[in-house]
Amino acid sequence: MSTVYDFEAQQINGQPVALSQFKGQAMLIVNTASACGFTPQFAGLEALHKTYGERGLVVLGFPCNQFGGQDPASNDKIAEFCQLNYGVSFPMMAKVDVNGAAAHPLYQWLCAEAPGLLGTKAIKWNFTKFLVAKDGQVLKRYAPTDTPASLTKDIEAALAA
Repeated sequence: MSTVYDFEAQQINGQPVALSQFKGQAMLIVNTASACGFTPQFAGLEALHKTYGERGLVVLGFPCNQFGGQDPASNDKIAEFCQLNYGVSFPMMAKVDVNGAAAHPLYQWLCAEAPGLLGTKAIKWNFTKFLVAKDGQVLKRYAPTDTPASLTKDIEAALAA
């Protein structure tokens, strides 16, 4: 697989989605959790979606329960939580694993394309973010501590490219 557009995922409602439908758009892919210290980043991610969505940014949230069991609820409950508490309107995908043998193929590819600090491939915690260019290639990986607002310069560059 050579670009993000070669992958499919499942929407939080269970419907399949080919990421090729986002061809020509920049993407911000984030593993999320509903009960994490970084959970308030949902508000910042929604702000990016509202600010840059019409210019071609797609924010995709992938709930994950691999870090401290911080997203144990069902997909329906996660969707409800995100909408009620943060007004999330960007696409949320079904819960996935991002590390290990059962890691979603998209995350296996993202981690190989953009290793973390010291070349580590594993995701270290919730709200690790990947910025993908309009050509489907990974531009950059961001730590959970990188706030959505701190990514605006890179997002604007990706949209202008």
